[in-house]
Amino acid sequence: MTDTTTPPPRAKRPRPPQRSRPAGPPQPQQQRTREVHPVLEKLFELYPRMFGAQFLPLKLGAFQDLLAENPEAFKRDELKVALGLHARSTRYLECVAAGHPRHNLQGEPVEPVAPEHVHHAIMEVFRRRQARSKEDLRPRVVARLVAAIEASGLSREDYAERTRTQDEAANALLDEAFAEIAVQTAKREALMRAFEASGKTVEQFAEMYGMAPADVAQAVERTRQAGAAQPQ
Repeated sequence: MTDTTTPPPRAKRPRPPQRSRPAGPPQPQQQRTREVHPVLEKLFELYPRMFGAQFLPLKLGAFQDLLAENPEAFKRDELKVALGLHARSTRYLECVAAGHPRHNLQGEPVEPVAPEHVHHAIMEVFRRRQARSKEDLRPRVVARLVAAIEASGLSREDYAERTRTQDEAANALLDEAFAEIAVQTAKREALMRAFEASGKTVEQFAEMYGMAPADVAQAVERTRQAGAAQPQ
């Protein structure tokens, strides 16, 4: 007869007692959480277009406008501190560095940001990001400075007068940007001379040199504008 008796189950090894973990530092998510200044929270409620998810440069005199529009909502000293925190934040500096115009409290553009303010915002954002990055970010900041200098419409001398500081490293980056502009200008002028001597249309000239017609047209137009802006 076949024995069908089920064998007894094997005894399970007892698990070692779990050690209680000592209380450690807060989790990274908790560490990243920062308290928002209560005045900034109030500003977000009142003016979401200016203090919301996307910042915009504030018009000069915004502090006085806020006090005038909300005499009971803000204390002068607390509002001054909150606006200082706002204006020194990287997000705000980035929107200034991008060259966006200044806006009133209703989110309407009212005036351009002065070239020196754009410049110093670019440099401050660069310093903060370079301090956290192992990558050399100088080529990027030089490219941003080139765009800012050209957008300012100022001569090299006027721009340098407004933006040079005692910071030698910052001045060296500014000089790199000026040098890059000189190289680009020389290339555009050479292209302009070749284009005028060719007697071709923009499309024909672009095809001859394997270039995009839009690039040729842009270079020609910029060179003509630069020539027209030169004092006679």
